Amino acid sequence: MVRVRGFTLIELMVVVAIVAILAAVAIPSYTRYTFRARRAEGQALLMHIANAQERYYAVHNRYGDLVAIGYSSSPLALSENGHYQAQVSLEDSHGTAQAYVATATGQGVQAADACGPLSIDNTGSRLPDASDMSRHANGRCW
Repeated sequence: MVRVRGFTLIELMVVVAIVAILAAVAIPSYTRYTFRARRAEGQALLMHIANAQERYYAVHNRYGDLVAIGYSSSPLALSENGHYQAQVSLEDSHGTAQAYVATATGQGVQAADACGPLSIDNTGSRLPDASDMSRHANGRCW
C-alpha cells in the first residue's frame, strides 16, 4: 500500500483559522499605531506654530496670524506630509491680539482619528485634555 503524504483539509482549515485570528488582532493594533505616528506630525506643526507665535510676540507685543509669523499667504498651514491642516484664531481685545488658539485638523485618513482636532493656545494648554478618556482610544493625544 502506497502512503500519500500531505495535509488534510482539516489541518489546512485550522491553519487558516489561526491566521485569521492573528490578523483580527494585528490589523486594529497596526491601525492605531499609524494614527499615533501621523498624530506626531500634527503635534510638531502646532509646536512650531506656538514657537513662532512667541518669537513674534517678543518683537511686536502681540500675536500674529499665520502669514505674519512666517507661513505662506494662506490662512491655513499644512503639516509636512499633509496629514494635518492648521489654522490660528486670534483673540483681539481692544485691537491687540493678546491670545491665540492654534488648531490642527486631521486630513484624509487622519480625519478618522479618535483624538479629533488638536489645539494649543498661548498659555500652552493642549486639547484634547489628557483627562478626556473618550478621546484617547488609540493612545494619548498629546
